[in-house]
Parts: sequence; C-alpha cells; structure tokens
Amino acid sequence: MTFTGLVPKGGLKGHGEWPEVDGVLMAVEITSHDSDTNRGDRVEKPDGYAAAGIPVYLLIDRDACSVVVFNQPEDGRFRHEEKLPFGATVKLPEPVGFALDTEPLKEFAD
Repeated sequence: MTFTGLVPKGGLKGHGEWPEVDGVLMAVEITSHDSDTNRGDRVEKPDGYAAAGIPVYLLIDRDACSVVVFNQPEDGRFRHEEKLPFGATVKLPEPVGFALDTEPLKEFAD
C-alpha cells in the first residue's frame, strides 16, 4: 500500500517525491493482499520506520481485523506495540496525541 504520513503543515512542501522524514510524526499503512504481506507490512516496514526515527507507526491489518500501534523507536526497532480489534478506540501516543475511533473499520471485517 501507499505510505501515508502525518506531518506538520507544510512539512513536505518543496521536497519532491521522496522527502526526508524529518518532522514526520506518524506513518500509516494498510496491509496489502500480496504474498509477502507478513514480512513487508508487519516486519520490514515497522523496522524501517523505527530506523528512520518516525515516532508512531499505525498498521491497519485487514487480515487480522485489527489496528496495531507501534511507538518508542530505538535502535531500529519499536520498543512498544499495541494491537486492538476493529471497533476499538485507539489512543495514538505523543507526538500524535489523539484518539482514533476504528468503529467504521468493522464493516471491512467480513
């Protein structure tokens, strides 16, 4: 899936197609239906975002009908991860710092 990020207003302006991640607060991904989804979306991408210093990674896992919040990047890995089912209210940690209602995702659970 395509990378989506949460950045301060104007944070990517003028940086082209592949900007540096300085100032990116959160990356968001939705699992793909590729044969390498487990390795790519659940292992390599979290490690890559942690190594880049992105503080929060939100994975919307269609196969598991869950959302996973990774945070506290250190030494190329996230030290903390929390997995919640579709429908839960997800508290995104600082520097994002807001609650995300995932109730609408339940319609994709079937």
